[in-house]
Amino acid sequence: MSDKEKSVSDFEDFKVNTKIKLSALWTSVMFCYIYGDYFSLYVPKKVEDFISGETLLDSPLKLFFAAVLMTVPALMIFASIVLKPRINRWLNIVFGIFYTAIMLLIAFTSIAPWWSFYVFLALVESILTSIIVYNAVKWPRQV
Repeated sequence: MSDKEKSVSDFEDFKVNTKIKLSALWTSVMFCYIYGDYFSLYVPKKVEDFISGETLLDSPLKLFFAAVLMTVPALMIFASIVLKPRINRWLNIVFGIFYTAIMLLIAFTSIAPWWSFYVFLALVESILTSIIVYNAVKWPRQV
C-alpha cells in the first residue's frame, strides 16, 4: 500500500500492557476520589463542619480507617506495575470488587441535590473499578 492509499484512520497503534492499563485505571480512580473530596468543600456548611469537628470522621480510629481505605488504591497504582502477574491479578480482582461495592454503596446513599457530583463520581469510580476487575480477569496468558 502506498502512502497515498493509506487512509487518515491508519494511525499507529500498539497493544498496551495489562499492568500499565491497571495502573492507569487506579490513577483515574484516585483522581476521582481526590476531586470528590475537593468538591465537597463547596457544599454549604461543609467547611464549618470540618472546623467544628462535626464530620463522619470524628474520631482518630475513623480517620485512621479512612486513611487505610484510601491508601490501598494509591498503592495499587504502583503495585500494578511492579508485582508479578499472578498476585497482581488477584489483588486487582479483590480490591476492584471491594472498591466497586463501596462506591456503589456511597452512590446510592448520597442522593441529595448538593451531593449529585459525589453520586456521579462514585458511579464513574464504580465503572473504573469494574473495568479493573474485567482487565484482571481477562489478563492474557503467556503463549
